[in-house]
Amino acid sequence: MATTKPMLEGYRVLDFTQVLAGPTTSRYMAEMGAEVIKIEFAPAGDISRGVPYLQDGRSGYYVQQNRGKRSLCLDLKHPGAAAIIKELIPKVDILVENYAPGVIGRLGFAYENVKALNSKIIMCSISTFGQKGPLAERPGYDFIGCAYSGVLSMIGEAGHTPSLPQVGVGDISTGVHALSAILAALLHRERTGEGQYVETSLLDCYFSYNDLTVQTASLSKGKVLPRRNGSHHFGVAPLGVFNGKRGGILIMASTDHQFGYLCQAMGRPEIHTDKRFLTNADRMANVDELKRIIQDWFDATSEDEVFRLLEEYRVPYAPVLAIEEAMAQPHLRDREIVRKYKDRFLGEFDIPGFPLRFSAYPRHPDLDAPTLGEHNHALLEEYLGYSAQRIAELEAQGVLHRGPR
Repeated sequence: MATTKPMLEGYRVLDFTQVLAGPTTSRYMAEMGAEVIKIEFAPAGDISRGVPYLQDGRSGYYVQQNRGKRSLCLDLKHPGAAAIIKELIPKVDILVENYAPGVIGRLGFAYENVKALNSKIIMCSISTFGQKGPLAERPGYDFIGCAYSGVLSMIGEAGHTPSLPQVGVGDISTGVHALSAILAALLHRERTGEGQYVETSLLDCYFSYNDLTVQTASLSKGKVLPRRNGSHHFGVAPLGVFNGKRGGILIMASTDHQFGYLCQAMGRPEIHTDKRFLTNADRMANVDELKRIIQDWFDATSEDEVFRLLEEYRVPYAPVLAIEEAMAQPHLRDREIVRKYKDRFLGEFDIPGFPLRFSAYPRHPDLDAPTLGEHNHALLEEYLGYSAQRIAELEAQGVLHRGPR
């Protein structure tokens, strides 16, 4: 039975992040009950506030990534803003930032400075290339890491320009990697009382996604160099997208027993013992013929019958769904991975649900995304005991900033 107490209740996060990788990390902590203070640069705040889709000046992208956070908007070039941050650091457990390497230090908040103010703090840095290394100072984003990692080279049709992923795979997964490091560091702190500095990068995470490619190239001493292979896998078969009557259908029956199931589903059990297709190596050597046989079956069979047979024989498959089809998929709706969210300005719309589940914690707390600087007054009063007069003076000096959306 779920309780009402979130797992990270009582933990406080100072969040110097913007756009996607860092905000993913802090959003997940907010989903688990942490109090997240989002530090935004005046006058515009997180640049994702301008990312589509926009309605009446409010970004659905920003709302999706920043639910449950409290916005403190400061002119960080003003000494008064730095003084506020220094007062806040001793009162938080975690500081997370995803600026380019060196930026947080130039603001005066490198780890050694932060640790001097709060020895138990967990500080996490997220970047494109990492804090050190020959590429560290270069600007970059998700797709830059994708290109440098070799992952982008594996996407698209053979002999053609690689295809760009149209979703934030690298940013979001790097944010989750950072979250795992933070939680491990918190566990270490619970055991030892020691804080620490952790970091990860888009390139580090992207390169770790090379499941077959790196070890294949290395172990074969370059005899086998993986290359992109369009809608079919470069190294195992059958694994790829075939043309159904209404759209693409992914078949993944590359193990010997699953290949046998597929042969039975097609009404061609003899293919399973055909010497051309006995092993994966045999199937890859004759992959064009194998793909033709499977495609001929799709062409000669209704899609409903194809699905029925694949399910009957337990062949791993999936229709290739467009985004609106995935949003309507009953399984995703049932598990609240597609969920309705009601924003106070934008109204109700669909967003991805929190993908983690805990038996002792309700999954989707009611979380609002802040307007720019919405919590300036509340945070400075609650955390630092500032009077209304002092806060008004900071506003007049330009240290604090607020916006309508």
